[in-house]
Amino acid sequence: MIRLASSSQTRAILLQQAGIDFIQESAEFDEDAIVASSPKDFVYQATQGKFDAAMRAFGCEDYPLLVADTVVTSQGLILRKARCVDDARNILMTQSGNITSIVTCLIYNTPQLRLIDISSTDYLFDKFDMDDLDRYLESGLWRGKAGACMVEGFCKSYIKEVRGYESTAMGLSIEVFKPYL
Repeated sequence: MIRLASSSQTRAILLQQAGIDFIQESAEFDEDAIVASSPKDFVYQATQGKFDAAMRAFGCEDYPLLVADTVVTSQGLILRKARCVDDARNILMTQSGNITSIVTCLIYNTPQLRLIDISSTDYLFDKFDMDDLDRYLESGLWRGKAGACMVEGFCKSYIKEVRGYESTAMGLSIEVFKPYL
């Protein structure tokens, strides 16, 4: 049994699908104050901040602690979570017809082991259909998603090429993490 210190339903689903027993509790961390020059630096700082908050709240004596965060980058920009529908549209249009990298950092901590991993999955997206994009924006499914991107949802039909694991893009690099259990 591990403690997933994240409110992400997608991360919970990935752990369930991998057959990993867990409890899910999150600790508060404000990532808006992060200043980073690269996506890897940003995602590491966010994950480390969440990890520190989770260690203060829960520790890892009763259950090993797993924390993760994800950032999306395209055209040299760090694409954070959209704040409104116009922001989501702009973020998604940055990705349309371009290479988008989804970078996930995880920290897994037990009393005997600390694993830190930063993995990336690159997607080459076809240009998004504007009517399809409008339907996605109206659905609100982009809310709370790094880069407003859902490679398992809206973006899936636009993938022309992929390099890396889908689980990394969904927020938790299961293929990297599972061997350490």
